[in-house]
Amino acid sequence: MRKALDGFYRVGGALSAIQLTAIMVMIVLQVLGRVLDNLLLWIGVSPLGLNIPGLAQIAAFLLLGATFFGLAYTFWQGGHIRVTLVVQNLPPVLKRWMDMAMVAVAALITGFAIWFSARLALDSYDYGDLSIGMVPVPLWIPQLVMVLGLAWLLIALLDAMVALATGRIDQLPTDAPQE
Repeated sequence: MRKALDGFYRVGGALSAIQLTAIMVMIVLQVLGRVLDNLLLWIGVSPLGLNIPGLAQIAAFLLLGATFFGLAYTFWQGGHIRVTLVVQNLPPVLKRWMDMAMVAVAALITGFAIWFSARLALDSYDYGDLSIGMVPVPLWIPQLVMVLGLAWLLIALLDAMVALATGRIDQLPTDAPQE
């Protein structure tokens, strides 16, 4: 089960990385297209018109996906900010209980966000909401990506909760305090 969950988190990280790479490629192509068009104008040739309409909007949706798909992987790799000022000097048993409480709070907040994000996506689907911009994208698509990313994070949080509750500290996220 541990291998499957770790692989699951890595898939989220890979999806995040792919989307960030796509953003970078699109921006580089846009810049190169503009440079080429300006060079052609400078030498007196008609520009090719290599402008990509709606690129900023597409990049924004990809950034949303990269952010939310990367949440669980980042959590499990210890990349989220963790304030340990209070718990660092507690006895190990109390520290574990505090960690469990904080993971439970994070799971509740994430579950709340999933519920309302899913309702928002369903409403957008029902009403046929489209994004504003050059490329009309049904809003339920990026909203569903947000819901999936949050669900991915909730699984990671529940995984951490089980590891803390059962005392399997070797299976905790990288940044979790070791007893």
